[in-house]
Amino acid sequence: QVQLVESGGGLVQAGGSLRLSCAASGRILSVDSMGWYRQAPGKQRELVGDIVDGRTPNYAESVKGRFTISTGNAKYTAYLRMNGLKPEDTAVYYCNVKGVTGTGVRYDSWGQGTQVSVSS
Repeated sequence: QVQLVESGGGLVQAGGSLRLSCAASGRILSVDSMGWYRQAPGKQRELVGDIVDGRTPNYAESVKGRFTISTGNAKYTAYLRMNGLKPEDTAVYYCNVKGVTGTGVRYDSWGQGTQVSVSS
């Protein structure tokens, strides 16, 4: 099994910044994609952005130019840097990692979620 641990959420004023972290562990053979999703109250979970096969990150239109996804020097870590936060960014943010385990089984793992709240 592959486990994800997230950290870094919190409460911030509009215009502020936060950085979320995600660390994956377990019997990982490969990582195909690392990404971030969010779910606001009463809404469906949506993709914030992801990195697929190590290529240039993809972002939702609503966060382009404000959010940056990166991977860390430590293996199987990812970050979401959020600048210029707006009240509409308030949501629970989830890390997602997809790939193949050491036993050859594909995995699609989710973090526990971290709350980001932006006050106006």
